[in-house]
Amino acid sequence: MKPLRLFCLLTLALLIRNAHVRAQVGEHRNDLTVGVTGGYLLNRTSFNPTIKKVYKGGETFGVTVRYTCEKYFSAICAIQAEVNYANMGWKEDIDPEYSTDTYYRDMRYIQVPIFARLSWGRERKGFLFGFMIGPQLGYCFSETEHYSDPWAGKPRPNNVTAQYGKAVERRFEYGLTGGLSFEIGTRHAGRFLLEGRYFYGLSDIFNNSKKDPFGRSANGAIIIKAGYLFDIIRTKGITEKPRKSKKNKSAVLSE
Repeated sequence: MKPLRLFCLLTLALLIRNAHVRAQVGEHRNDLTVGVTGGYLLNRTSFNPTIKKVYKGGETFGVTVRYTCEKYFSAICAIQAEVNYANMGWKEDIDPEYSTDTYYRDMRYIQVPIFARLSWGRERKGFLFGFMIGPQLGYCFSETEHYSDPWAGKPRPNNVTAQYGKAVERRFEYGLTGGLSFEIGTRHAGRFLLEGRYFYGLSDIFNNSKKDPFGRSANGAIIIKAGYLFDIIRTKGITEKPRKSKKNKSAVLSE
């Protein structure tokens, strides 16, 4: 299945799933939450033919908007959208015995992931565990190549050197992203969260026809983010059962 077709099918499935969940008999929610997040990512661009490389670190930060629509049994259902800046790219692993060259490239993106999100736990005050998955769009608005000084430019063991000096040819990017979220809600101070996610690129940064040097050149990133969110709109009338303390449990046993 072509990547673009898979991307479109997943997006359609997420929209249908959300409509289905809203149609079920559950507890209606109308919560709107916004906030900011920031973190660190490890990106490694996959090439064919292969270029030996390691993960390149980069910063990421942005804004988050989450709309919670329903609680179905114990699962809290929401749609979450973000607008993020991300420093992607790759760093080559050049054997120092073969060459003294070092090379890495920064590729700066504006990214817009849209998640279908399910979470379990305490909605207002306490711990909330979440799982999210969805499509992501991105645009590479700038890039910088970093060459060592001196730069010998010797042929590599697999003779792949077409990437040097080659600008990104496909600046629009799409892919799939998903991960886990750990969130602590407070009564008045908002929500504090920690997320781990993975992005799998379905598009290439270079042209990939038979006459082009690379058949594949797609990003893949591990992302760790922390953030602070606060509720703009809250559903009224939500009450959560208080947790039983050890003292209360011992009192019941003694009776």
